[in-house]
Amino acid sequence: MNVKSKHQIIFFITRNAVRFLMTGAIILFPVTMNAAIKNTHHDFSNTAWGKGEMCVVCHTPHHANTTVSQSPLWNHQVTANSFTLYNSPTLNAVPTQPTSISRLCLSCHDGTIAVDAFGVNAGTFFIRPQTSRAVPIAIGTKLNSHHPVAILYDSALATQDPKLYNPETTLSGLGGTISHDLLNGGVLECSSCHDVHVARGTGNCSDCHSSFTFPNYYMNTKSLVKSNNGSALCFTCHKK
Repeated sequence: MNVKSKHQIIFFITRNAVRFLMTGAIILFPVTMNAAIKNTHHDFSNTAWGKGEMCVVCHTPHHANTTVSQSPLWNHQVTANSFTLYNSPTLNAVPTQPTSISRLCLSCHDGTIAVDAFGVNAGTFFIRPQTSRAVPIAIGTKLNSHHPVAILYDSALATQDPKLYNPETTLSGLGGTISHDLLNGGVLECSSCHDVHVARGTGNCSDCHSSFTFPNYYMNTKSLVKSNNGSALCFTCHKK
């Protein structure tokens, strides 16, 4: 076998391996796996610890963390916290401790794990708990003041709560049903509303911040799976 043939074989094996990994990731994460990562909220390539890499903070092709279910070649330290769950007398669903995608999100956003705690790095850069304007940044471990996650949202729940659309038959506005486009195996996760790979334009401050005057400082976020103008994202699932 000549050198050229060897190179061709290596090329085909590598190409097919990449296609296989990307196909698997898209199947597991149909909502979050969009084409763009550059200039998103999760593009850390311009940080000193990112070292020009866009993907390595969260993903690795080798020796991935498999402690969390459906984690896409995970490279980041995972939070071991137990969270205070949402509770309300009007809630028909039963929130559970995040065990899948939402736990991956909380591994930075609970504020107890450093953003740069990936690979063999212990990390020193934490999401701050608040700004000088007293606007919370880190979610923390108390999820009782946030929209519930890690809940089963199916036709049975929609029957119990007539203010919810049936996710198995209602269109999401993203090409399919709520169940197909927004849920993870029928479970509502952080990724049901937020897309970690959604492009936000040029990376300028104004791409995310419509104003630098409190309280509108964080209102113009582009990390949503669809626009929430007129509460459109909320009304995808909720009847009002």
